Amino acid sequence: MIKTIEKNLQRGIRLLEAISDEQYANKTIPPYFSSIGCNMRHVLDAFNSIFNGLESGEIDFTARKRNTVCEKTTQDGILYFNNIISKLQTIDTSNFSTMVLVKDDLGSGIITINYTLESVLAYAHSHAIHHFASIGFIIHQLGIELPDADFGNNPTTPKKQLTNLIS
Repeated sequence: MIKTIEKNLQRGIRLLEAISDEQYANKTIPPYFSSIGCNMRHVLDAFNSIFNGLESGEIDFTARKRNTVCEKTTQDGILYFNNIISKLQTIDTSNFSTMVLVKDDLGSGIITINYTLESVLAYAHSHAIHHFASIGFIIHQLGIELPDADFGNNPTTPKKQLTNLIS
């Protein structure tokens, strides 16, 4: 699982290596006017929240430390990616079944949910894929080529369906 998450995060790095700072920080695409950098920061902040709460066993997604510096330049974005990947590589997989309390706001106030470490990492990975798909929309509008065909695609989406959507 760790290798799969890392592989997906590496896709983000490859994108950042292929675009300019101007493209990365561009907030002109409707309907959300959110940049590639804002989405990348959001994805990495979720992982960072997990790492910040591991020792206490309490992960608070509502208290994310928004690392807005990494939204502006690809270099800072790549540094944040590498930092998260380094932390990911330190996780002892024998602790995957460890229970953690996760605080989040699902739309009607903050609630606390019991997760395993494994399930909260799976959530963050799925969340990253979702945001990579949003970034794919921005990339398309800016006329940038995707770094690879699987960028932002959920692995459970049948390949035939993707082919039909692309053509």
